[in-house]
Amino acid sequence: MKQVLQSLKTGKVEVAEVPAPAVRPGALLIRTRVSLISPGTERMLLEFGKAGWLAKARQQPDKVRQVWEKIRTDGLWPAVEAVRSKLERPLELGYCNVGTVVEVGPGVTGFSVGDRVVSNGPHAELVSVPVNLCARVPDTVADDEAVFTVLGAVALQGIRLAQPALGESVAVIGLGLVGLLTVQLLRAQGCRVLGLDPDAARVALARQFGAEAVELGTGSDPVATAQAFSRGLGMDAVIIAAATQSPEPIHQAARMCRKRGRIVLVGMSGLELSRADFYEKELTFQVSCSYGPGRYDPAYEEKGQDYPVAFVRWTAQRNFEAVLDMLADRRLDVRPLISHRFPIADAEKAYAVVMGSEPSLGVLLEYPGAEPDRAQRTVVLRSVSVARSDRVVVSVIGAGEYATRVLLPAFKAAGARLRIVATRSGTGSLHAARKFGFEAATTDPEQALHDPETTAVVIATRHDSHAHYVLAALRAGKHVFVEKPLCLTHEELDEIERLYTSLLEAPSGPPLLMVGFNRRFAPHVQKMKALLEGVPGPRAMVMTVNAGAVPADHWTRDPQVGGGRILGEACHFIDLLRYLAGAPIKRYSRFDLQGPSSDAATVQLVFADGSIGTIHYFTNGSRAFPKERLEVFAGGRVLQLDNFRRLRGYGWPGFSRMRLWRQDKGQRACVRAFLTAVERGGPPPIAVEELFEVSRVTLELAGRRRA
Repeated sequence: MKQVLQSLKTGKVEVAEVPAPAVRPGALLIRTRVSLISPGTERMLLEFGKAGWLAKARQQPDKVRQVWEKIRTDGLWPAVEAVRSKLERPLELGYCNVGTVVEVGPGVTGFSVGDRVVSNGPHAELVSVPVNLCARVPDTVADDEAVFTVLGAVALQGIRLAQPALGESVAVIGLGLVGLLTVQLLRAQGCRVLGLDPDAARVALARQFGAEAVELGTGSDPVATAQAFSRGLGMDAVIIAAATQSPEPIHQAARMCRKRGRIVLVGMSGLELSRADFYEKELTFQVSCSYGPGRYDPAYEEKGQDYPVAFVRWTAQRNFEAVLDMLADRRLDVRPLISHRFPIADAEKAYAVVMGSEPSLGVLLEYPGAEPDRAQRTVVLRSVSVARSDRVVVSVIGAGEYATRVLLPAFKAAGARLRIVATRSGTGSLHAARKFGFEAATTDPEQALHDPETTAVVIATRHDSHAHYVLAALRAGKHVFVEKPLCLTHEELDEIERLYTSLLEAPSGPPLLMVGFNRRFAPHVQKMKALLEGVPGPRAMVMTVNAGAVPADHWTRDPQVGGGRILGEACHFIDLLRYLAGAPIKRYSRFDLQGPSSDAATVQLVFADGSIGTIHYFTNGSRAFPKERLEVFAGGRVLQLDNFRRLRGYGWPGFSRMRLWRQDKGQRACVRAFLTAVERGGPPPIAVEELFEVSRVTLELAGRRRA
């Protein structure tokens, strides 16, 4: 299918052939009829992409600080690679979409195949959108009218926050699409509206919609105009719908307002607030978040959990419905806002208009009718007629940030033949396929699992799907490399163990099963292991992980999706200490740092040979401190490893230090070991008994109990 993508690195827009999405649980699969370019948001994204590195840095100072912190802890090259990876991933443009439902996802009620709906889907021929971000279009509303619904909801949410009353005077600064929609919605609520914009044509439209409007830049004083318009009282409220880096709109809004007036920022503006402006009048200022409550809430968007109407009357979806009602009643007229129409194939020309000097307002992208071949979920990028017998053929399920920045480069560097990459997003699979040279991109994981040429499957999805794909790949006879953790429940672990045990009786033996416990393969850890081999007696090991905090709603902290950070991340370090001890874990315990939403804990391990290990997994430290520090005490000697860059030895004859120019956590060596074992048919790099042992101990420490 065709989809509009933008490079954040160069700003270039392309219409790409992308694998069609599958309908997700709680979502609708929609065939697009028309979509609307949001001139404010999308123009800003294009300008950011076209900007140089210095200009990008100036626009995102918070990101620059994060990069400097990463340089201090991980080194220059990991930081550079992380930035490049972010900028190279293509961006799906668009969020104003009208189409027809072609498939209803599991768990969805209230919608049927054939329904005409609006959604925040991108500019693509097929989109899969969570049901709470969709609304049915009334029969009396045309497609090219309904496509303004999402921007209408943005305007409406700003108005709801401003809380205008009948007869109040409200100014709208900025008369683009959102501003002109705001004007009409305020007029429908009985407000007196003053519009302000430097564009004469937009000012004329605002007057057409019933506002008194002033063209800025012609010598008129906007504050004096507002004072006169409000009959000397000052504006009751000001809604800022402009897109500018200057703080001037907020300064003007404050001067226009009466005492205790309200200011709502719907667009984008500099936020250098003057205390005097707000203090003397006791003004309120609020930034409006998108199209209403529920936006950016994973529970609302991804899990379909609606807010009770008795407590949240107007959610994002209900704002959509309100705008559609206004369109159906002809109290909202968007037809004068349409300036251009382009077929989706000519989207690049459409963006040239948006970015150019030609006057434009509502630019529509129109889509062809249903075509069977447009719904293909697999796109072949290149064909290989004869495969080299000495290369492992690898297909990958999942291509998120870690996979594209670390795992896939490692498999490519190790010489694997990259066959199929499957992701939930067609954009993600296409990006990974192009960047690393896969032969095909798909949104159908079955293609990777059952491809006859594939010999090994890499699983790099979210944690809740690991066990499912591990079992499916093993049953398909594929070697498996799964990014940690192996699974999220004891029941899943039991099923994997049972299946693996049954495969031991197969004539060719079981496929190779590998978990991406890469730390044990790091060059510093290999050196530590070699040094410790010559020291008799048990060891005392202390692993300090300065993991840092993540938001409470991040998927890794969701017990059902990520399993929590002990299960999803600390398993690395349990495996590392198990490797250095060289003996089974006999006892273990966990002590949590008390506090709201804390992930911080100390884990204690006792090994069969008498060694002990302590893992401090902390989330309340400074990013300036090394992220990972390992200390091993044995036989009157000490080894200290800082952040997988510097290893120091104390009391070791012939060894004092080992330093690398760049951090190496063993990811590439881990992948090479897996591929070598597949090629040569040797023993697995990590004994499967250890994988199961570490997984079981981690499940217990994470508080997972059997059902």
